Amino acid sequence: MATKHEQRQRIMRLYREKTGIEDINMKEVARFAVSMGWQLPLPPDPFDSLAKQFSESAREEVRHDRQTGNPYRANHAITTRQGSEQLTLWIDIDRKVPRKKMVKSLMQRREQMVGDGLQLTFDGDHWNNINPEDEPIEIPMDLTDDILWRKNAPAEMKKAS
Repeated sequence: MATKHEQRQRIMRLYREKTGIEDINMKEVARFAVSMGWQLPLPPDPFDSLAKQFSESAREEVRHDRQTGNPYRANHAITTRQGSEQLTLWIDIDRKVPRKKMVKSLMQRREQMVGDGLQLTFDGDHWNNINPEDEPIEIPMDLTDDILWRKNAPAEMKKAS
């Protein structure tokens, strides 16, 4: 039995086939799916929605280091388990966070970067394999120089995403 993700992926492929549109707008795909009888999801739990909004606000809070003037994220997430439930807990970097928690948060973010880099490499390798007549796309994965350049750039260039 196909998962919901696989079912939605099939709908996206069908939408491309039926419309001939390659650069797809997901709202249009959703309308297409509903027209074919796809059920609209139930509205989210209001507490889950509000918690998500607070998480987004926590993630976006940036402060500036008093010594360097460099921006830093004020709040850091730690993904953990309580029983069978996975939770994301938020810590404020300026509130005497134990080193162990800060290391865990930073290393989890680093692992996200590694995962993104690995997938980006697989995606580029695949494109290169199916387009042998084109110049291969090479994606440098050593970000050391890029980070140093940004770290030493004018303030407006230092914004983290």
